[in-house]
Amino acid sequence: MRKKKALSRKLLVLTAGAAIVAPALSPVEGASAKGASFTDVSARYAEAVSYLTSKQITNGLTASRFGTDVSISRVDAAIQLATALGLDPQGAYKSAGFTDVPARGQWAVNALAEKGILSGKKPGTFASHEPITRNEMARLATLAYELKVDEAVTKTAFTDVSLKWAKYVATLVENGIVQGKTSSHFGSADPVKRGEWALLLYNLHKMSGKSFDLTIMHTNDTHAHIENAARKVTAIKEVRGAKPDALLLDAGDVFSGTLYFNEYLGQADLEFMNLVGYDAMTFGNHEFDLGTKPLADFIAKAKFPFVSSNVNFTSDENIKGYQINGISALPKDGTVYGGMIKEVNGEKVGIFGLTTAETKEISSPGKVAFDDYLEKSKETVAAFEKQGVNKIIALTHIGFQDGGGDNDRTLAKEVEGIDVIVGGHSHDQLKEPVLETTGKEPTVIVQANEYNKFLGTLDVNFDKHGKVIGQAGKLIEIDAKNADGTYVLKDDPEAANILAEKYKPAVDEKKKTIVGKSAVALNGERADVRTKETNLGNLITDSMLEKAKTINKNAVIALQNGGGIRASINEGDITLDEVLTVMPFGNSLAIMNITGAEIRAALEHSVKEAPGQSGGFLQVSGLTFTYDSSKPAGERVQTVEVKKPSGYEPLSDQESYVVATNTFTAKGGDGYSMFGKAYQEGRVSEPGFVDWEMFREYLQANPDVAPQAEQRITDVHQ
Repeated sequence: MRKKKALSRKLLVLTAGAAIVAPALSPVEGASAKGASFTDVSARYAEAVSYLTSKQITNGLTASRFGTDVSISRVDAAIQLATALGLDPQGAYKSAGFTDVPARGQWAVNALAEKGILSGKKPGTFASHEPITRNEMARLATLAYELKVDEAVTKTAFTDVSLKWAKYVATLVENGIVQGKTSSHFGSADPVKRGEWALLLYNLHKMSGKSFDLTIMHTNDTHAHIENAARKVTAIKEVRGAKPDALLLDAGDVFSGTLYFNEYLGQADLEFMNLVGYDAMTFGNHEFDLGTKPLADFIAKAKFPFVSSNVNFTSDENIKGYQINGISALPKDGTVYGGMIKEVNGEKVGIFGLTTAETKEISSPGKVAFDDYLEKSKETVAAFEKQGVNKIIALTHIGFQDGGGDNDRTLAKEVEGIDVIVGGHSHDQLKEPVLETTGKEPTVIVQANEYNKFLGTLDVNFDKHGKVIGQAGKLIEIDAKNADGTYVLKDDPEAANILAEKYKPAVDEKKKTIVGKSAVALNGERADVRTKETNLGNLITDSMLEKAKTINKNAVIALQNGGGIRASINEGDITLDEVLTVMPFGNSLAIMNITGAEIRAALEHSVKEAPGQSGGFLQVSGLTFTYDSSKPAGERVQTVEVKKPSGYEPLSDQESYVVATNTFTAKGGDGYSMFGKAYQEGRVSEPGFVDWEMFREYLQANPDVAPQAEQRITDVHQ
């Protein structure tokens, strides 16, 4: 069968507590059939209408009326047929040259005409609003679904079917797709009713092979945030209640980020992962932060397998015994495979894993090697296909469009055969799946943000060849609240008991740990960190810059949004609890490669509301700047100097600088569009170190600090 470009057709996504419909394509006609009870659909048409409406091929004319006995126009028939075939409404199709096709149907008519499936009534005229006849229906269906035609047929048993239409009518009748109105009368020139058309498309769908629906739940970058584990367990159970065969996958970075990891080294997270029954996990860079011994212990006790096609543990004494090269159709718990085959409802689904090669520079993997992710992906996809697997999931920890050299967008474009990418590393909150259509077949990309804030859900519809022909996804907010402040998701009793009795007491005690000492009070007052330089802002940005330099020696500047500093710290001992109160969001480190002009624009944005408060006001390290708050916004910055080894030098608009910040700001948060642009262009890498951990490390390395305001930021108007 000819390859058809897939349509991002939205499917029903069942989420915690309720069934919701993802945003659909603009309706072809009338009101949506979602949840409707049509009064004019008899038993004869019920299955066909249900199929068309559930797949968003068409809707009802109204909420209660499908229009079974209403004639379908040629343009509406074209739209429904093109949608059923999975053609892309956003595709670039050659104009068929018809002047009477309404805008809503131009894509469908052009696409079908380009494929030689339909033609106009005469040059330049499609006759969009005329009813389609049964003869025309026969020809359209035969060509669209590439049914085998006996060219020798010149007549049929129907006296009203001429030579022109005989072979098409005969093909449909012989395949049991349509019948005549009587044994001798086909009704060749009769208009086709919407009910008849629904039956036609439904019968063609059944004849051409059953489609396959797959549901995936996914998490990534949870970073030991298990405070809400009991609500997450509830969310997973509710999705499974609606979709019992749903897969549950994790894209890495379970390790590092909260005191639960510091205390339990991933074992607390693992108990909850085992409890809910993950199907597979791949490794994030932070899984290697403490070498490979804690990771080996994690793997050994896991009640699920791991997939990793580009991570080679051969030279690692701790993990090499757990790794089996190649693909397994019977994967064992606590074992690492290049890929695995999971059978879902009789269909084989391939799953393989990838980890960013940046891990060598931003973590501590020791002798673990990281192979080229594109080469290994191509090899693994080919191995799956050799075993007859045509539905393939890449479980990745390389970032959505991370600038570190490997990312999901590039993977989807460069490697043919991957149907779904479940990603991590960049902490992106993809509220809806991203459809990459560069290759012969589309690839769906999803990612569920960070810190167990969301459970990702994805429904994918495959045709019989394993091509994605429909998809819909949603993020379930684990900590969503009702109007009265109660959580929407209730705690799972078993999980809540495990957390409260087994893990939380030790963490609460650890918060009392002293991590440093300050000879002065550290000013993190809201009114100050959002309007001027403070000594706490200086200390935090200094810690950020020092960490960035260990990753990229060319880092010279650090920027911290004032809105990310939430409290002051008194003079004297500094506890972990105080550090976590100052930095409660767990923002991650990002390293940007940006121009001096972009830095200058960012500083202008930082002070645009001065002397008023702004959460986007930047605390800085590695530079000083002056501004005049009396001047118009956008014209306030007067001087900017960057600290180099030889001393401070004027900022050059043309020069590129390596700048550290947090991922929230780097992705354009607080209105920093210049940073967002750099992120979109792949000029931002995300090593992922958490802000409070970097600050704690800095305090531990400098146990008696006394930071001062140093005129890094000066308003010359005051």
